[in-house]
Amino acid sequence: MFRTRAAGLASFAAVGVLLLSACGGSDTKDAAASASSTASGAGELSFQNGTAKQNNAPAQTGDLAPDAAPAVAAKKPVARKWVQLSAGRAGQLDPVVVNGAGFTLYRFDKDTADPSKSNCSGECATTWPPYLVARGGKVFLDGIDKSSIGFIQRDGAFQVTIGGWPVYLFNKDTKAGDTNGQGVGGTWFGVKPDGEKADGGQSGAGAGAGADPNASPASSATFFQGPNFADPSQGVAGPGCKNVRFSGSLQAAGAVKIWDAADCTGKAQVVNGNVQDLSAIGFGTVRSVRFLG
Repeated sequence: MFRTRAAGLASFAAVGVLLLSACGGSDTKDAAASASSTASGAGELSFQNGTAKQNNAPAQTGDLAPDAAPAVAAKKPVARKWVQLSAGRAGQLDPVVVNGAGFTLYRFDKDTADPSKSNCSGECATTWPPYLVARGGKVFLDGIDKSSIGFIQRDGAFQVTIGGWPVYLFNKDTKAGDTNGQGVGGTWFGVKPDGEKADGGQSGAGAGAGADPNASPASSATFFQGPNFADPSQGVAGPGCKNVRFSGSLQAAGAVKIWDAADCTGKAQVVNGNVQDLSAIGFGTVRSVRFLG
């Protein structure tokens, strides 16, 4: 039987009904219908030590299935046949838990760990796809203590919890090792193997404030129409000054310099890493950018 922090017992049968609410909002009937239940069926899952590859998991399944990538999973909940939980490093986060495809797993401060409960559904769960394993699935543990892992029922499957915290992917992470979700809204953080917040990385809520101009430079950036990385977006890269159209939020793996007028003129500021809301650092309008490398 799997451990659950909700009841502090060895059996999931005693876990109460879980109600999910919209991200940061109140509980809704839709959330309760689609993502509430007990974790009493989690005994169907099996644990194996080592990676999926070491255990000869079939290719293009589980975390490696095409529909399991964060951007694809955001469109429809994906219950994987297997999940891999690895203690590793991603960007500046060390240690942090990554899945079998190398994508960073995140926790949400508005959730609870005791009892384990998710408060991210609806639009929130589109941005932050819950990390699900199918009934009867396998859990591969790579440097993770089994006692830290639990589950809550969701979308007909089980959402993984680490240290009691439900875990998620981020739909703006496009490749293994991305940590674009770190610090978003001051509430989202990579998760350590014990469920604590991962250290390092930039805070999406205000990474630009007081940024070090000698920080590692970014070679590209993506600007979004609205705060919290809301599409539409515009990607920019390459040498020289680049004019941009959108200025709600910014993603960059390093330092860039932004201006409030075209052709790198006017008010300027160096920002380092993701900025969830550019207006919060005094840049309601960004018209141009230059990479510092």
